[in-house]
Amino acid sequence: MSKDLQLLISFMEPIKELLLDDSITEIMGNPNGAWFIERGGRLYEADGVAFESKKLLTGLNVVANKLGKKFDDANPILNAQLPDGSRLAAIIPPIVKPNPSLTIRKFSKVRYTIEDLIKNGAMTHEVARFLQEVVEGGHTMLISGGTGSGKTTLLNALTDFIPSSERIIVIEDTSELRINKPNLLCAECQTDAHVGQVNFDHLLRASLRWRPDRIILGEVRGEGARTLLDSFNTGHAGSMATIHASSPLQATGRFAELAKRSHQQSNLHDIAAEIGDCVSYVVQCGRFADGRKISGIIRLKGYNRVAQFQEHETIFNLGGKDGHTRVHPQMFGTPTQLFDPSATTPKEALVWDESMAIK
Repeated sequence: MSKDLQLLISFMEPIKELLLDDSITEIMGNPNGAWFIERGGRLYEADGVAFESKKLLTGLNVVANKLGKKFDDANPILNAQLPDGSRLAAIIPPIVKPNPSLTIRKFSKVRYTIEDLIKNGAMTHEVARFLQEVVEGGHTMLISGGTGSGKTTLLNALTDFIPSSERIIVIEDTSELRINKPNLLCAECQTDAHVGQVNFDHLLRASLRWRPDRIILGEVRGEGARTLLDSFNTGHAGSMATIHASSPLQATGRFAELAKRSHQQSNLHDIAAEIGDCVSYVVQCGRFADGRKISGIIRLKGYNRVAQFQEHETIFNLGGKDGHTRVHPQMFGTPTQLFDPSATTPKEALVWDESMAIK
């Protein structure tokens, strides 16, 4: 542990054990004094934690000063990255009452592989093999989901399938990805700097001159969406990015909206058509009672201007309206199948049912 991190933890003594517990992925302190943790994708109340309001505020001020951030009545919202890579977000009264609020998303010391995600129940072997073929085949992919749904974890694991002969450019707001490839250039935004701010769009535009084969974007947001779409259309197939959305189709719509915001003269339908042409697959991640899982995969087939709709094919859908999981023939080379959750093995679970054909 670095001296800087030790110093910061010393001002967070009431939650020190939580910070040092590697099994905890997130720590949440609410304004009413209640504390919660996330472990294994589930939330638990942290019993016995008592952090006096003035001491918490003092600790947050020390953290902010140490990291060169402003945190006072004029700047009541703090977003910072701790020396170990963990992300800290805090808010002070009067924005919240009666006490400060603190959320820490801890930087995982474990780099999860696809095999780890299969063991954790995030996906099946069949889904993993399909995604491997998608990445190795150089298909452009969006990974969609809500906060804490496992988007970045999945993106990180999927990069293992990128051929080592390719040059990869990684652009992130906060450095989280750990990609094990030889020809790699990682860039991080500097949006909190008082001078010389460098945002996603700046780095994306610059990255096109860095001879990328693939561009990996931590998250599609703001002005960078239009530039990212341009990069998808100019010979950088196989690129990947995450985006906040509650469904695969909503992800394509949000991508289009973000791209239009920075290019108001563009027609939304033209942008949607570009997305339909250059994005091959959208993978949806979700949080469930038993952990994080891949909940859906669609293949885009182009934008229908008449219907104003992204034509698509459902490759995988975890629990449709009737509770059944749909699996496309492309994943197995067999007829459309119905998942039987009572089966004891994956092979037994896959039972053909013509009535379940995906439309």
